[in-house]
Amino acid sequence: MTVTSTSSTSNTTTSSTTSSSSSSASTISSSDFLNLLLSEMQNQDPLDATSTTDFMNQLTSYANFTEQSQINSSLSSLASSFSSLVTLNSVNYIGHTVEAKTDTATLSNGSATFGYSLSAAAANVTLTLKDASGNTVWTGTGTGNAGDNTFTWNGQDSSGNQLSDGGQYTLSVTATDTVGNSVFNYSTITGTVTGIDTSTSTPSLTVNGVSVSAANIIAVTS
Repeated sequence: MTVTSTSSTSNTTTSSTTSSSSSSASTISSSDFLNLLLSEMQNQDPLDATSTTDFMNQLTSYANFTEQSQINSSLSSLASSFSSLVTLNSVNYIGHTVEAKTDTATLSNGSATFGYSLSAAAANVTLTLKDASGNTVWTGTGTGNAGDNTFTWNGQDSSGNQLSDGGQYTLSVTATDTVGNSVFNYSTITGTVTGIDTSTSTPSLTVNGVSVSAANIIAVTS
């Protein structure tokens, strides 16, 4: 009868330990894992001990858990180092003139210059400028040469009114070939980098007052 009572208590203890383990599995440490294995060995039913196969599976799980923890730690360290490297490289852009993929430019001294790339010669090119609120302020035509094209806006809306400096405007390009297929690649701006923002995972550069991802820089000049 004493053996029976001990077996019942052992099973209850093991069940409680397993339940606790399950509820905190997301935060279990290596020490916790070893304590659980030790508790299992101490409290297992002598008449129904854990099989060698089950015990080896648990040890394998422990090994995999430890290895995964080490990998996660290494990846976290690598990500931190890479982020610092990207930030350091971004600082080197300050003071340099860059060309970056973006469709937004700041009106300065009464004008704003954009670039746009076409994969092939275009038969029709329509340019549309919108303000920061999404309102269309100007619409016109542009050159359709294959490759790089440049458009300088005089800062006037479609009615000829001169808009104030400091506003940011977005260029939309519709370029099609003779059979109506789009040949538009992307828009660009060119300007001097005056600052960087490292508050996000990918640093942003300030170019002519516009925030541009460092990943979108396609050309740099001194």
